Amino acid sequence: MKFILGKKLEMSQKFKEDGTVVPVTLISAGPCKVTQVKTEEKDGVNAVQIGFDVVKKLNKPEAGHLKDLENFRYLTEIAIEKPEEYSRGQEIKVSVLVPGEKVQVVGTSRGMGFAGVVKRHHFRGGPATHGHKDNLRSPGSIGAGGVQRVFKGMRMAGRMGGERVTIKNLEVIDVDEQKNVLAIKGAIPGKRGAVVLISQK
Repeated sequence: MKFILGKKLEMSQKFKEDGTVVPVTLISAGPCKVTQVKTEEKDGVNAVQIGFDVVKKLNKPEAGHLKDLENFRYLTEIAIEKPEEYSRGQEIKVSVLVPGEKVQVVGTSRGMGFAGVVKRHHFRGGPATHGHKDNLRSPGSIGAGGVQRVFKGMRMAGRMGGERVTIKNLEVIDVDEQKNVLAIKGAIPGKRGAVVLISQK
């Protein structure tokens, strides 16, 4: 299993040899280091923890956990079948991925704040005229009223975005080992600077 952490840079485009344009997202990926190896016998789970993005200072618990390693801002745990293949301090570079591979990207979608039903759930809204004054973007009826409560899962106004999103079957278009930059076909979740996990089973 291949995996690496990265930061979303921006969207761009690449040209294939036949001249076709491919929209890509550029990701500054790695280098990461293995900060902890967990096994089923000792920790109850087979997983590897990796660190990314070095900072100047950490609090004491984090500094103790990362002693003899760099001060990493982000730590992420990935469940794997064979943790014995990894060791603490092992470096993971962008070169683990090669162009043409299919990967999945996990990130946090952009937060939209409090949104109404038209924007959040794509409701059509009500009529604008013929006696309807202020209900152009209102939700309308929410169904049965005899139960004296609102059923869970009802599509209503509320917070939109800011959720963990996984996009699968994205193609790696280009790998720049000098600049540690990945070019992945299509869009990925999050704003510029958002941390994403790229993995390939």
